[in-house]
Amino acid sequence: MRHFTATGYVVWNQGVLLHWHKKINLWLPPGGHVEPNEDPVEAVLREIFEETGLVSKISKNPNATTLHFDYPEIIEPPRHILIESIDDPKDGHHQHIDMIYYCYPVDGIMDLLPGWSLFSYEVLENALKVHQLGKEPLNPSIYPPLDVLTLGVDAINATI
Repeated sequence: MRHFTATGYVVWNQGVLLHWHKKINLWLPPGGHVEPNEDPVEAVLREIFEETGLVSKISKNPNATTLHFDYPEIIEPPRHILIESIDDPKDGHHQHIDMIYYCYPVDGIMDLLPGWSLFSYEVLENALKVHQLGKEPLNPSIYPPLDVLTLGVDAINATI
């Protein structure tokens, strides 16, 4: 069984917004399932708002080829698409086809909701280097997993 999901790496002030996901005990960006009659862009913006209270926009990829025509409608493509294996106690084993978007908050970030933290570029990049060197295992209660580190650094670099 596969589900379509959309995830948003919300970049602000040279950092990425992540939350401690209590169900799986990892630091993750906002995201969730694409609902019926919803496209992935609508889904990621809705999920960001529901989870963080932030109104956000998609960061357009300047390297993406843009087509122009009146019909059919064109939506912003994801930066990446991942297939993630999920072992959910409720839904059982399934996979998420996860469309990854880089986003930014329209009005910035004044106050974060409980459980959310802004991980700086330096923290993400240093943890990524430690992980790549394999010198020490990273504590998942302190550092995000490798894919989140990598995409977080890439999302910040993409906005510079």
